[in-house]
Amino acid sequence: MKKINAILLMTLLGVVTFTGCKDDDETPTAATTKNLTIDLSGLEDLGPDFRYEGWIIVDGTPISAGLFTVDSEGNASQTSFSLPIADLDLATKYVLTIEPNPDSDPTPSKVHILAGDFSGTNATLSIGDGAALGTDFVSAAGTFILATPTDDNDDMNEESGVWFLDPDAGPAAGLNLPVLPEGWAYEGWAVIDGTPISTGTFTSVSGNDASSAFSGTFMAPPFPGEDFLINAPDGLTFPTDLTSATIVISVEPVPDNSAAPFLLKPLVTKLDNAATRTALTLDNNITNTNPTGTVTR
Repeated sequence: MKKINAILLMTLLGVVTFTGCKDDDETPTAATTKNLTIDLSGLEDLGPDFRYEGWIIVDGTPISAGLFTVDSEGNASQTSFSLPIADLDLATKYVLTIEPNPDSDPTPSKVHILAGDFSGTNATLSIGDGAALGTDFVSAAGTFILATPTDDNDDMNEESGVWFLDPDAGPAAGLNLPVLPEGWAYEGWAVIDGTPISTGTFTSVSGNDASSAFSGTFMAPPFPGEDFLINAPDGLTFPTDLTSATIVISVEPVPDNSAAPFLLKPLVTKLDNAATRTALTLDNNITNTNPTGTVTR
């Protein structure tokens, strides 16, 4: 009894100390986050109104994996993102989207550009993944003509229009392109004296495209294309001469981030004194256009 009272007294006087305990700020804690690192190539500057955003898919639910931009040299503004371990370890897929800036919607946009499944710590990304565009455009091909069917002078200015049709098949559709998912559209272009001029956006290779801004008054054929006859942009003169122009089919995000062609240009050909009203061939350009990447968790 005396021994117990002595210990109590020493405790009250601050003599007795206890070992084996630490202050709260010294208590070791397990890490709750770890880094996701991206290594991407082939992306471009989206301008001030759009940004890239990564997403990890956990039990079918998208969780944001960070926003970033890309400069004119293709360098990402950020390549490492801290995420909860509990989410990152369970993620089955990574998806990269294009988002408006600012963005009031916490969910992914419809514009999915790259995606890939995790295998261990890594995921290899491509546009061909089903959660991105679902195609790598390896089979894309095209035929077109130089002609001006909307001009009221049948024998004049034939070198001033481009139409994506096959004149030897009816005519029939000249483009062999995969159907795009929601969030994307095709767009035709003629690069005139270094300036790309749109022939219009479209989602079907048959039927008119969305623009006839430069065409004449006669009925156009039911295929994508444009006559460059009126309303020339500043610095250009219509009618023009496309016989040595560059003709492009691009894939554009919807909504579009720029008035210029997007980075995805599956079909491109540089003409060299081409004939009018004759089938001309578009070259497959995927080796120069498709972005790629990996992510590591």
